[in-house]
Amino acid sequence: MKSIPTARIILDTRRTKQNGLYPVKLRITFERKHRYYPTGKDISEVDFQSAFGAKPREKFKEIREYLFKVEKLAKDAIHKTMPFFSFEDFEANYYPPPPPKKADLKEAYSTVIESQKKEGRTGNAYSLKCSIDSLLRFSPSLNFGSITPDLLLSYERWMLAEGKSITTVGIYLRALRSILNEAIQKGLINSAAYPFGKKPLYRIPAGQNIKKALSRADLQKIFKYEPTTNTEARARDFWIFSYLCNGINPKDIAELKYKNLDRTTQKITFRRAKTKRTSRDSKPAEIYLQPMAVEILERYATKPEHPEAYIFPILTPGDDAKRQDDDISNFLKLINKPMARIAEKLGIDKPVTASAARHSFATMLKRSGAPTEFISESLSHQNLSTTENYMDSFEDTTKRKFGKALLDFTGEDE
Repeated sequence: MKSIPTARIILDTRRTKQNGLYPVKLRITFERKHRYYPTGKDISEVDFQSAFGAKPREKFKEIREYLFKVEKLAKDAIHKTMPFFSFEDFEANYYPPPPPKKADLKEAYSTVIESQKKEGRTGNAYSLKCSIDSLLRFSPSLNFGSITPDLLLSYERWMLAEGKSITTVGIYLRALRSILNEAIQKGLINSAAYPFGKKPLYRIPAGQNIKKALSRADLQKIFKYEPTTNTEARARDFWIFSYLCNGINPKDIAELKYKNLDRTTQKITFRRAKTKRTSRDSKPAEIYLQPMAVEILERYATKPEHPEAYIFPILTPGDDAKRQDDDISNFLKLINKPMARIAEKLGIDKPVTASAARHSFATMLKRSGAPTEFISESLSHQNLSTTENYMDSFEDTTKRKFGKALLDFTGEDE
């Protein structure tokens, strides 16, 4: 009876490697002769038994699946050489798979960073790069397996000792958390090792919420200010346009097209650049233009009007994402730098930036008595907590007014 070749995964315990482990081998047997082929795996006897036990844990399941793949490739190679098997023919047909690649933290960051750049989200890409650069300065050998709640707490303390703010710590660690979540979804790491959450896990600290909204008096100064240069006029006009248009941010201003503008109702409808890639079911933002906003729009609007033309001459059609991002960054500077000089002239002690216009819009609605739900919808926020972070507290005059009411006992009860 002709001998049939067999393939089997075995633990070669004939010699111990320097790391105290044994090499896992593929053993091919034919006519009572054995040949051994490396699998690229070294393991202890206990772990080998765990991998081939009845219910292996996740770590051992991955090892077993890889070794089964090696064994299957060997059996396929044997089948190709039948009925005239020889070890030489087997070796010519056998291609063992490379050992499973170890999940690399830096590489995971790089993959997401490149993806963000391709989508034109260079701000997010830059934030991710700052995150991984900082983490590797703290621990040059950092990898997925070494990220524990204790390590994250040590990183937080190290950052604070370096003079970084708690807000920066939060930004960098939220970036890390997003990388870990994606790695779990891809099966690169085990969810059991996830370090974020409530105690005893690590909770990312909340940064200090610096209120950026201006007071009524400061807003009045800006609206009454007479610019001395065209640069000041342009900056003030777009700052006011943002304030009057639901706090629309510079990127969304730049991306507005005539198809977003309804001349009949003087309404702009658009999807925010910040959320349109992540919120599939989010409602588009709707802005009813105030007369002053219409004046500003007409002052800077491009001609001729057609649906795909940008309303303002900030972006150039056909430019790639990187160039458009640079143009938006320059547009932001054209607002912020002159507005800083205007604020200094007017004696305003708060930063008068483009983001201050958005915060001021939300706060003025709050002070006028508008419901938080309405303000949230106007800002196109997905949850009320985000809206509440935008809004400043009530002004001192309002607090005094309600404080006096505590001593007003003269009125009749309702």
